[in-house]
Amino acid sequence: MVVTSADVIWHDLECGSYRADLPLWRELAEREGDPVLDVGAGAGRVTLDLAQAGHRVIALDLDPNLLGALQGRAGDLLVETVCVDARSFDLERHDFALCLVPMQTLQLLSDASERAAFLHCALAQLRPGGLLACAIVTELDPFDIADGSPAPTSETSQVGETLYISQATGVRVLPERIVIERSRRIVSSDARNPGDEGSADRPAVERNVIELARLSAFELEREGSQAGFRPEPALLIEPTDEHVGSVVVMLRA
Repeated sequence: MVVTSADVIWHDLECGSYRADLPLWRELAEREGDPVLDVGAGAGRVTLDLAQAGHRVIALDLDPNLLGALQGRAGDLLVETVCVDARSFDLERHDFALCLVPMQTLQLLSDASERAAFLHCALAQLRPGGLLACAIVTELDPFDIADGSPAPTSETSQVGETLYISQATGVRVLPERIVIERSRRIVSSDARNPGDEGSADRPAVERNVIELARLSAFELEREGSQAGFRPEPALLIEPTDEHVGSVVVMLRA
């Protein structure tokens, strides 16, 4: 029996169903060629899609649990995983045709200095003329269900006898960052041990907070130029009913 960690379950639940960006990453991989570096690969949402299309992908992430799940799912696909910090990595190969940073991963870096560290690392890994493509979110509508704002539809996943429930509870747009808050709840269907009552090491409701640095396409293009990239026209990923749209900043080595 395969046991999946809670980290992987939550990641799949909150990120894994997003597919609006996949056609763009496939198009870029087809145009730019291999190998492809997927930064912030997580459990493999983008990596596996590209590998299934025949591309050679190296998946980079800081979370070994997520990368372990990715590797297990990859099977015989052309996938490698590297557990390393995006601000300080140096891979053996420096011939990547394409480096992708999907789903606002770049905005998890807290400020311009951290982004500059990543940009220099990415430039060193790309072949001359290679492409770095970074998805960022520039507009988010603030809300707080505590103030009476309507709550978005919760996301749920049944794993064995346990139900995982993730509910977005608020978005705060501050001068330098965006704070996204969720509540996470685990409910067991085993009447002898009801998970919704919590325990000493697993509370009934867990608060999850993600902070994204506020960043415009112009700012990232300027930072890319300072790092040695040549900006190209940005692309758009349209919003869906469940997810905001993204701007994809294109930086050529």
